[in-house]
Order: sequence, then C-alpha cells, then structure tokens
Amino acid sequence: MDGVLSQEEINALLNNDGTSGSGDELLTDAEKDAIGEIANISMGTAATTLFSLVNRRVEISTPVVSFSSWDDIVNDYERPCVFIKIGYTQGLNGSNILVLKEKDVKVITDLMMGGDGTNISGEIGELHLSAISEAMNQMMGSSATSLSSMLNRTIDISPPIAEVVDLKNTLDEGEIDSFLANEFVKISFRMEIGDLVDSEIMQLYPPDFVKDMCKGVTENMELDSQNVKEEAAATNTAAAAPQQPVDNNMNNQNAMNQNMMNQNMANPNMVNPNMMNSNMMGQNNMGQSVNVQPAQFTPFGAMPNQAYQPENIDLIMDVPLEVTVELGRTKKSISEILDFGPGKIIELNKLAGEPVDVLVNGKFVAKGEVVVIEESFGVRITEIINATKAIN
Repeated sequence: MDGVLSQEEINALLNNDGTSGSGDELLTDAEKDAIGEIANISMGTAATTLFSLVNRRVEISTPVVSFSSWDDIVNDYERPCVFIKIGYTQGLNGSNILVLKEKDVKVITDLMMGGDGTNISGEIGELHLSAISEAMNQMMGSSATSLSSMLNRTIDISPPIAEVVDLKNTLDEGEIDSFLANEFVKISFRMEIGDLVDSEIMQLYPPDFVKDMCKGVTENMELDSQNVKEEAAATNTAAAAPQQPVDNNMNNQNAMNQNMMNQNMANPNMVNPNMMNSNMMGQNNMGQSVNVQPAQFTPFGAMPNQAYQPENIDLIMDVPLEVTVELGRTKKSISEILDFGPGKIIELNKLAGEPVDVLVNGKFVAKGEVVVIEESFGVRITEIINATKAIN
C-alpha cells in the first residue's frame, strides 16, 4: 500500500537515525574486556569498604558486560528499585548509575545502624536513601582511588544522589540521567552480604564515558610498558660498559716493589734502606722491655645503703613509637614481582573479615578490625596480645 513503510524499512530507519546503534558498535571487544577489568577492580575495592560499614562478609562476583536499554531494565529488573547517581568532578567527565533492589537497601541500612539486617518492614524512606547515599559515597570514593591509579590521574566524585524508581515503561525527559534514553553499557554483579543478601546489582554507563576510561587505562599501561623497556635498556647498557681502568698509583707501587726485589736478588750485598728501616724497627720492638701485669678490679662489696628509687615511666611518655597495621602477607617469586603493574591483585594470607595485626615498632601487640572514620581508615582494637603469645 502506498505511503506505508514495511517492517524492514522501519528497522533500517531506526538503526541509521544517529541516536543509537547496535550493541556491537557501542564498544569494541578490547574495550569490553578493559571495562570489565576496571569494574572488577573498582567494585572489589568498594566491597572491602562496604564490609567495614556493615561488619558482614561481602562478596561480589566477576562482572558481566552487556548492552541494554531502558525497556530491558523495565522488563528484567525488580520494581521498585533504588538508583544511585555518581557524578565525576575531576579526572573524568560524566556519570554512572548504580542500581540496587529495594530490599538490599533496607538490609544495608539496618546493618549500618547496628541492627542484624532483618528490620526491613515498611516502605523505603529518607533515612534509607540517606544511609545508602553515604555508603555509596564511601564505596565509590575508594573505587575512585583505585581508578586513579589505573588512569594515573586524580579522580574525584560528587556526593551520590539516591532515589526510588518505579521503572515505568516510559522514561520522562531528563529523569535520572539523559543517557538512559539511548542504548547504554550495563555491568552486572552478583552481590552477597553474609546470608542476608544474594542478588544482582547493576552499573549503567554511557558508551562515551566507558570509551574515555578505557582509552585512559590503555594509554597508561602503554606508558608503563615503555618505561619498563627504557629501564631495561639502560640496565643492559650499564652492564655492557667497559670496566674502569686500574688505579695508576697501584700499578706504579707494584712496579717499584718488583724493581727493588730484582735489585736485591742481583746485588745481595746492597742494603735496601726500606728493608733496613723495617728491620731496625723490629729489633727495637724486640729489645724493649714491656711491663705486663694483671688487671686490677674493685672487689664486689656491700653497696651503700640507698633508698630504692622506683622507675619513673613519665620520663619516656613522650617517646614516639611507630604503629603499623598489617593487613596480611604473602610470598612471591622475582618473576611474579616483576609482573606487577596497575590493577594487579595480590592475594594475602588472610581471609576477608579476619582481624588485622597491630604492631608497635615492629612488635606484635594487638589484633583489631578495620573501620572507616569519615574519609579515613582506622582500626578498632579487639584483642591485646600478651608477651608470651606475641613471642610464639
């Protein structure tokens, strides 16, 4: 019929309108691998921070990178849910969105307030949103620190904004974030918090933001690789350099000694002044009488009757001591250490949630747990180690 478009023509127009493209065109395979590794490292750091906030074991699975749209989120995810928008103020230009289920937010809020995670009745309110915003602020702040090392530049975020979203079939203009109107990058994780939470969380990214991160990480890795090659070349050049010449003064002295020895062998009756002086000094020492006598020591006797002076610990109260918190240890071969680089994960000999060791001037004195005080890490002492146990 005239004036009516076929389904194939409609699909062609939709695919070529310039506003969105197929998932394969959003990111290359290399960029998908890169953003997956970035998300894995960043969320691993964030999980450690969440553990200190809820005092429960937190595990986050390997991320799955895919492409999605608003309709896909509406059809596949539980409603209502909580969207937390994280904007970047330095180092990166853009934002991403973390999506949590309503029940998970209630559990995290209850744990942060000292509960056991079971007080989740009622509707989600301002208290829940404020608590989850603070949790995300600390989690994504630590994640930004990891991202800074990967990009080799300072990364800073704005305070996260949390809101409850009912996942309507249509997205209002300007609601949440404009990039959700087109196809975007979705990174899915499986999050477990003790035996209270076992669900899927999502991070949503605009494609241009992902490309910028991947480009920065790739350039930083190439720069590190180039620096390693230059250092290796400089080391090889130094090793191949000729050895420094032997000191001429030593050569001259050795030649003089050899010449004197040859002269003495050729003329046995000729007196060598150096040898004569040496012999005279030896004879003088042999002929000199030496007065040798036993050492005299004052015998031990009764000490004067003095009043006992107790130890005054106040004299050393201001002596500074170095306090170290040891998260764990491990052993690596030289080849493994040379393989270190930004983003490399090193497994330690301690389990997640196990108390850390507190050392004073290198001596093991206590055990504790890591806490977060505003924007700094701290340690809450849980056990004082006695001297016998510390030695063992």
